[in-house]
Amino acid sequence: MKKLFALVMVFSFITSFLLANSLDLGSPAPQLKVLTDEGITIDLGEALSAGTTLVFFYPKAMTPGCVKQACSLRDGWDELQSRDLRIFGVSSDTVITQAQFRDKYTLPFTLLADTDGKIADAFSKSRWSRQAYLFRDGILVWRDLMAATSKQATDILAALDELEPNS
Repeated sequence: MKKLFALVMVFSFITSFLLANSLDLGSPAPQLKVLTDEGITIDLGEALSAGTTLVFFYPKAMTPGCVKQACSLRDGWDELQSRDLRIFGVSSDTVITQAQFRDKYTLPFTLLADTDGKIADAFSKSRWSRQAYLFRDGILVWRDLMAATSKQATDILAALDELEPNS
């Protein structure tokens, strides 16, 4: 019983920490220059300023959970695209590793290399946490601070369904 209590306490602390230290709903998109998997610098704030965009974070390319998360979005790509959703995946991996990850798993969306942690910092998140954020016209409208792996696309589609009446 003591072990269960301790586990519940640790989980509660971690959840509280994640919720207290994250980008708030209604916040504007972070404004910063970032590197894509193609080595191109883009303005993230500008990229998130029009339409609906998903920014999802995964801890490390090529690892089992991260592969499941990215491939879930790849496998749901057609339906996500029918909703006019743009997608960016973010990890602390290098541009080269991000490109290898994209190519190996035929990922149809752009990956961002956050080697210096500035994207994670802009979202007020740990570089090792798995999270997902939806922006609509530059404003954060949905977030999942403990994002799924194999059902990431399902969760995003459900969030888009919830947001639809507000369009």
